[in-house]
Amino acid sequence: MAVFIVVLGLIFVLCFCSALLRWNEVRYRKKGLPPGTMGWPVFGETTEFLKQGPNFMKNQRARYGSVFKSHILGCPTIVSMDPELNRYILMNEAKGLVPGYPQSMLDILGKCNIAAVHGSTHKYMRGALLALISPTMIREQLLPKIDEFMRTHLTDWNDKVINIQEKTKEMALLSSLKQIAGIESGSMSQEFKPEFFKLVLGTLSLPIDLPGTNYRRGFQARKNIVSMLRQLIEERRASQEAHPDMLASLMRSEENRYKLTDEEIIDQIITILYSGYETVSTTSMMAVKYLHDHPKVLHELRKEHLAIRERKKAEDPIDLNDLKSMRFTRAVIFETSRLATIVNGVLRKTTKDMELNGFMVPKGWKIYVYTREVNYDPFLYPDPLTFNPWRWLQDKRLESQNYFFIFGGGTRQCPGKELGIAEISTFLHYFVTRYRWEEVGGDKLMKFPRVEAPNGLHIRVSSY
Repeated sequence: MAVFIVVLGLIFVLCFCSALLRWNEVRYRKKGLPPGTMGWPVFGETTEFLKQGPNFMKNQRARYGSVFKSHILGCPTIVSMDPELNRYILMNEAKGLVPGYPQSMLDILGKCNIAAVHGSTHKYMRGALLALISPTMIREQLLPKIDEFMRTHLTDWNDKVINIQEKTKEMALLSSLKQIAGIESGSMSQEFKPEFFKLVLGTLSLPIDLPGTNYRRGFQARKNIVSMLRQLIEERRASQEAHPDMLASLMRSEENRYKLTDEEIIDQIITILYSGYETVSTTSMMAVKYLHDHPKVLHELRKEHLAIRERKKAEDPIDLNDLKSMRFTRAVIFETSRLATIVNGVLRKTTKDMELNGFMVPKGWKIYVYTREVNYDPFLYPDPLTFNPWRWLQDKRLESQNYFFIFGGGTRQCPGKELGIAEISTFLHYFVTRYRWEEVGGDKLMKFPRVEAPNGLHIRVSSY
């Protein structure tokens, strides 16, 4: 009798689950939508998307084509893996398309962050950001700070086993804090660091506000960071002391054509920290990994940087002319970003019913512009799974071609691209001219949803 009840219970559960899935499919069955599946109510196919990553995308494309519907990260979503359509979406934001980042990201980064706003507000905020990281600012203010920081950060690594993932994360955050607010590696940076790491984790979580969730921890971390930055702004106003950094530029409203409120200044700072952190830290870590695995590339890169050092005194910093001469370094950075795929795609949201590639997309739906596969297209990148920086020197059109989405596209192309390249280049300069390294071994790499080594990436460092 007990066995019969258990079997009956299992049949009921299976029938209920099947009915639930069927109901969710019918709920989103509208005329003109692309084919696809929607998964479970509320959760959709988020679990499969995060666990399977690229394989989930490939399987869905094999079943439904390059444009299909799904329900991921809490929203009904159209996924586009079509390069032509992706370029159209990125280049035509004003035509019924606005940023569609996950709710968790919008909540935690703030409503004034550049990724959340659009139209004239986006132009204004982007203008304020570009004024901070212009070529003149990089040459006169930011690069000297980056150089000073990297020299110090890469001291005393000799004859040690280090976790290069941890070191590059710390590097990206502390370097940015120095540029933004002149914050050195002291008490405030140590207080700021754990809160910032929690904020980053919270941005890519489901927006479930319950104790113990990454979303709750990330949102609380934002509150703590806002409190620290607000206190710093108040101290600056009270002291009247001049500071040659980004925060001072944002606060000088009488001289600045972009007049921002304190809330906008704080969100702008959080945005700069967040957007640079992931790309700079991960690209730096993966460059170290790829250079270790490809000795010929390392030899060529080191030759470029040793030539720069030979022209300078030991205490001379890297300047803009040095950066411009690092052509192979730039190629290494692009090839690392391409092969590791630091950014998998971007999200947009429809502001009205619209037609894309013959399909109708309802108002309020998200569109996931999935650009990962473009990086492995053999027509664009022959032998795409090979780490080959020389391809960027042999065909200089690659950096400007229509499908170069490594740094975004359209009006949303990363405004901090050149600053990020300057940071990674300076890090590589001091790393390869000071040290040799070998991997300790046994560390695994994950490539989705973000590139990371779950247990760290450990290397044994010795002097060069």
